Amino acid sequence: SQAAKMKLKHNINPVLLQFINFIVLVYSLVTYIPWYILSGSKQAIAKAKQVKARPVNNKPGGAYRSVNSLHCLASVLYPGCDTLDKVFKYAKTKYKDKKLLGTREILKEEDEIQPSGKVFKKVILGKYTWLSYEDVYIKAVNFGNGLAVLGQQPKTNIAIFCETRAEWMIAAQACFMCNYQLVTLYATLGGPAIVHGLNETEVTTIITSKELMQTKLKEIVSQVPLLRHIITVDGKPTTWSEFPKGVIVHTMASVQAMGAKADTGNKQPSRPVPSDIAVIMYTSGSTGIPKGVMISHCNIIAGITGMAERIPNLGEKDIYIGYLPLAHVLELSAELVCLSHGCRIGYSSPQTLADQSSKIKKGSKGDVTTLKPTLMAAVPEIMDRIYKNVMNKVNEMTSFQRNLFILAYNYKMEQISKGYTTPLCDSLIFRKVRMLLGGKIRVLLCGGAPLSAATQRFMNICFCCPVGQGYGLTESAGAGTITEVWDYTTGRVGAPLVCCEIKLMNWEEGGYYNTDKPYPRGEILIGGQNVTVGYYKNEARTKKDFTVDENGQRWLHTGDIGEFHHDGCLKIIDRKKDLVKLQAGEYVSLGKVEAALKNLPLVDNICAYASSFHSYVIGFVVPNQKELAELARKKGFKGTWEEICNSPEMEKEVLKVLAEAAVAANLEKFEIPVKIRLSPDPWTPETGLVTDAFKLKRKELTAFYQPDIERMYGKNVK
Repeated sequence: SQAAKMKLKHNINPVLLQFINFIVLVYSLVTYIPWYILSGSKQAIAKAKQVKARPVNNKPGGAYRSVNSLHCLASVLYPGCDTLDKVFKYAKTKYKDKKLLGTREILKEEDEIQPSGKVFKKVILGKYTWLSYEDVYIKAVNFGNGLAVLGQQPKTNIAIFCETRAEWMIAAQACFMCNYQLVTLYATLGGPAIVHGLNETEVTTIITSKELMQTKLKEIVSQVPLLRHIITVDGKPTTWSEFPKGVIVHTMASVQAMGAKADTGNKQPSRPVPSDIAVIMYTSGSTGIPKGVMISHCNIIAGITGMAERIPNLGEKDIYIGYLPLAHVLELSAELVCLSHGCRIGYSSPQTLADQSSKIKKGSKGDVTTLKPTLMAAVPEIMDRIYKNVMNKVNEMTSFQRNLFILAYNYKMEQISKGYTTPLCDSLIFRKVRMLLGGKIRVLLCGGAPLSAATQRFMNICFCCPVGQGYGLTESAGAGTITEVWDYTTGRVGAPLVCCEIKLMNWEEGGYYNTDKPYPRGEILIGGQNVTVGYYKNEARTKKDFTVDENGQRWLHTGDIGEFHHDGCLKIIDRKKDLVKLQAGEYVSLGKVEAALKNLPLVDNICAYASSFHSYVIGFVVPNQKELAELARKKGFKGTWEEICNSPEMEKEVLKVLAEAAVAANLEKFEIPVKIRLSPDPWTPETGLVTDAFKLKRKELTAFYQPDIERMYGKNVK
């Protein structure tokens, strides 16, 4: 079974193992009846087995809907709240003095010199200070009015280029209230992409931070001729003399002060209607230059209505930790779900998230330890990293500790696959691991890319909580599917949300048909109120990716290939863009190859590559430094890190490990990489080789490794 494959291997004496298994069996029998009566798991097991979505008709390719919205798709969170400003006003009235946005104060900053001579900035952070719903509302009203004083008109664009923080959400709410179209750009985008986004949307005002102004905007501001105002959210920047004439720098506080003084009594503010554009969100672009997706108020509200329905008992007791980029649809949607349900949002960053994070001074507390969140969103890259770090720590334990952990891990995996819980293991064995994320997480939301079954099961076991795996795109306002919390199966993304329906369209070239048995397969099409308006100033691409059917329903053609299981849950099995036809006619799914090899301890990241003019697959691998150095030592290879990575001998050794894993993962012979290039440098959004959600940018990786591709395939690469 799949569970057996994911079990950890131990080295316990067989006789002792029989005795331990007997004790576990006795313990299970003694505790089963009281647990079954008291835990309410009878209902959870029954729910897990229920059908979660059904096709609306019996025709092949018929749309599937959640059983909770078979007759009518949900589109509004609260009655009468059909625009985002109304949703916030409703929440402000209901949760007035409750805490909403939290930020940690910086107590001390210092430079730490590393043995290599590099200087790392370290911080000591204090408690979270909170703004209430009322505080945030007033700040947003004042900021919106202040922007009007600066000349911002309703239905015109304004850009935000800023890290995830409370001021981002305040600025966004101000724009939603005043019907300004918020253009979002990732803080890690390169110069040309930022210039493209700002010029395409013709913004005159940009909201940013002091650091991003100095590091990114300074170099490109002269290439954005229409720019008139730069607003820094975190105080006065140091004056900068190279400013082009006509560009004025303001602080957010000064704009809010202007807004507070402004006489808006006689002037009726221009409120949005549901079809008005709320956000023009530039995708991080795994292919080509970023595209601006136009998302209306009703798109976002439908999306967050669907998402909220999948999180049971969501409310005032919940604390969400916000650290992913707010320019990403997953983070923005998650925070708007929390804001509309009375939850608190504490802000963080990947550099300060945990006690071991890169900017946290040794001995001081990271954000999760201080905040103790109950809800958290993560992209698979971050979960894979946690998985590898914990597994490395397990390997460093004494033999007794390691075997105890492995026995508990394997026992809990068996129990989870039956729908049972393990309170004793949770409190005795996994408590310490759970504390890595603060100890209170009750739901982990995962999206942005596929999560491997091994990592998902690891998070279930060690963090003692369900992992809600979701599937959605910027073009569907982030909404599509999310697994239900009592569904502990792996590798699936759940049933359609109550706001949308999903159908599968035949893709003949790839050999996927919605009449396939046992499961219908095909390209995933999402329909519903959450499906966005289209791409900004790109009619041709909009017509290609969006269609409207005879009932007026809008459909998004995702380019992803899925299959529906008997209970109505969707599994992503391929991607049109990732499918390459080899010289001999076999189709290789690059994503499938990467998923099979990515979780090896030796691999930090991998990109598979194939050319239709050749008969084999090659790959670029970012190796794990510790694991590869150890492999080199075992093989007697001496040298610097670069020399190890550039060594043909070490390439061959790593290939052997990859080939073994590929066979174990049932890859076909033609899918197994034959040659690889070991990369000494990691791929980060800053290098431009992966997106902000750490998805591979295949085009950029291909260009970057072109000399290696030629070496591995010979010169005749087309």
